Amino acid sequence: GLDKQTIEDNSRFFNSIEEVPTQAMTMGLDTIMKSREILLIAQGKKKLDIIQKALFGDITEEVPASILQNHENLTILYCE
Repeated sequence: GLDKQTIEDNSRFFNSIEEVPTQAMTMGLDTIMKSREILLIAQGKKKLDIIQKALFGDITEEVPASILQNHENLTILYCE
């Protein structure tokens, strides 16, 4: 399960702390890249810079999500 600090950190996305999930799944890039289809969803102006670096910049370990440029079935949904 998620530790208390992680739950508290994510509570800003929910109406109350009771609504915050207590468990999560972590996946590595290898598992992600083996997916048949990837759907990347980002919202907010704060995400725009990293989305641009990841999807239109160099593929680099400094921006791990940049590897998604090599996936043949990637869909990106972004809105402010």
